[in-house]
Amino acid sequence: MSHVSQIRIAATYMRGGTSKGVFFRLEDLPLSAQQAGAARDRLLMRVIGSPDPYGKQIDGMGGATSSTSKTVIVSRSTRPDHDVDYLFGQVAIDQAFVDWSGNCGNLSAAVGPFAVASGLIDAARIPQDGTVVVRIWQANIGKTIVAHVPITHGEVQETGDFELDGVTFPAAEVALEFMDPAADEGAGGGSMFPTGNVVDELDVPGVGKLRATLINAGIPTIFVDAQAIGYTGTELQDAINGDPKALAMFEALRAHGALRMGLIQQLVEARTRQHTPKIAFVAKPADYVASSGKRVAAKDVDLLVRAMSMGKLHHAMMGTAAVAIGTAAAIPGTLVNLAAGGGDARTAVRFGHPSGTLRVGAEARLVDGQWQVAKALMSRSARILMEGNVRVPGDSF
Repeated sequence: MSHVSQIRIAATYMRGGTSKGVFFRLEDLPLSAQQAGAARDRLLMRVIGSPDPYGKQIDGMGGATSSTSKTVIVSRSTRPDHDVDYLFGQVAIDQAFVDWSGNCGNLSAAVGPFAVASGLIDAARIPQDGTVVVRIWQANIGKTIVAHVPITHGEVQETGDFELDGVTFPAAEVALEFMDPAADEGAGGGSMFPTGNVVDELDVPGVGKLRATLINAGIPTIFVDAQAIGYTGTELQDAINGDPKALAMFEALRAHGALRMGLIQQLVEARTRQHTPKIAFVAKPADYVASSGKRVAAKDVDLLVRAMSMGKLHHAMMGTAAVAIGTAAAIPGTLVNLAAGGGDARTAVRFGHPSGTLRVGAEARLVDGQWQVAKALMSRSARILMEGNVRVPGDSF
């Protein structure tokens, strides 16, 4: 019986924030996969274990959730004032496609540490103890991310006492700056508010008319009011993910929002653009119990946010959506700003999500009647889980 041998590809399995994925250096990929195209997509799907009609990704590295079905390709940057180029691929679980339309804010925290550990940063720049600043070109959206990577004894410090809700164990803090996060080049372009409004009205068949904030910052995101769709903002995953009608409603809202934002030309296109835009619902502060059993008090947060990712309620919060939250909170009149109490531009908010709380900041200002955001700030952590080689059948790409 004939067979095809497996090939080995150098790879690193990493956690970044509340996500994890398989990281590659571009130069380590097979030649046919070093360029964008069908071969690269097939390779990454096979590595992760997709498409899987069982929805488990048993025959791959994926974890069968949007947070764990991820791939990253990193290379030395040819752009001035940047150290590395970072490309993110969100692998669909039960369908045969890789979505390249946006960034992963959580895995952004792992790119700097990976670049240092993989020899992509000049050794002369790495202190014996201290911090190395890694300037990252996020190739999906054409934006700069600045990572502040802690170094101890000349190596990336991964352990520490920084706690992040949604991650079980503490680790070292990696501070991130998302520079000029609005109007992502690779995610629709245009202004921060594609319609020119901080609040729009969506008319969705089967749902009705809803007020929505449509924003391009970090990642294109649609914000709606929780109460308007029958929720409180304190929901955990089971309340949404176990309800097929709710999932269909959110997908309908997402598709119509994507159309209004100019990200798609026809509603059917949303099916193969699952990674963007995101859809989230917001509410005023309230007491609730997080998925870990931790009690979150209304007095400890400015607002509540729940966000959908790849068709399911996220267990915590996507990093790029957190950037959108911080940016929208900073701009008076958005639904996010109103849920946080309204008022003038805020420099930071702490919001409640299913796993706990998160603080994010943004520097916003009004220039010639248009809102501009210089950067958004937040902290994450990252850790190498495994390194070596992944194996895939030689005829799988």
